[in-house]
Amino acid sequence: MSDSKIKIYDLMACNVYWDFNSPGTPKEQHKFLVSFYPTGDDTPVHELIERITARGPDGYEVEIANQRFDGKNKNGYIFDRTTNAHWYMLNLATGFMKPGKYTIEVVGRDGSVTSISRVQEAGPTEALVAAYKANREGIFNSYNPGQGQVLASDASREGVQVSWTPLSELAGQDAYYIFRLSAGTGIADFDTQNLHWWDNIFLQRVAEPKAGLNRGQVTIGNALKPESSYVYFTEITDSNAMGQTNICIFQPHQSFRA
Repeated sequence: MSDSKIKIYDLMACNVYWDFNSPGTPKEQHKFLVSFYPTGDDTPVHELIERITARGPDGYEVEIANQRFDGKNKNGYIFDRTTNAHWYMLNLATGFMKPGKYTIEVVGRDGSVTSISRVQEAGPTEALVAAYKANREGIFNSYNPGQGQVLASDASREGVQVSWTPLSELAGQDAYYIFRLSAGTGIADFDTQNLHWWDNIFLQRVAEPKAGLNRGQVTIGNALKPESSYVYFTEITDSNAMGQTNICIFQPHQSFRA
């Protein structure tokens, strides 16, 4: 009989500035994300969960679905192979959040109740979004390789570096950067459930407290397949701790061919 238990690692309840090329989609959004500790070789956490509810100021309440997350439903669980753990995410295209306390409550199929809370502040959103909007083109055009570039035929496909100009250089604005890479040529191909590589600054911070801060370059940790296309996006945040993040900026996707 499995002795697996639901153990929350951390949460995000934060604003999202959605700058993907998605016509008709509002840029001012918010999201909830709750990450769990691995359950090892026992029952995966999504089989232990009965219900996940997010609550906030003025009676705010929304359910996070116990289903597989994808680009259409934007609501459900994602399995991170790098940590052997699940996290649940819900993206809501209903504007920025009200400042105040937000709580995520997880009810298990065994009747257990686990919760975690954080306080959302408005100031970081105002500062970071203003700096980004004023320098959007500069940071977009600085990505290399990106915008359909092709790596030189004699270039190594291992330890490939991707660089950009951070807002600290463009606007004097401190921020953290999270890079996610998938096989594909554009946003429609980006597979959140099957990332080729990502730099998990939320774990890196354990050994490196300033992980991701004003980062302008990453070295891709997995080798690339020659003659293959890759798509990535870099998320800008105000913290490298999930529970302290107030704003995430989803920049337009970039692509290149290895």
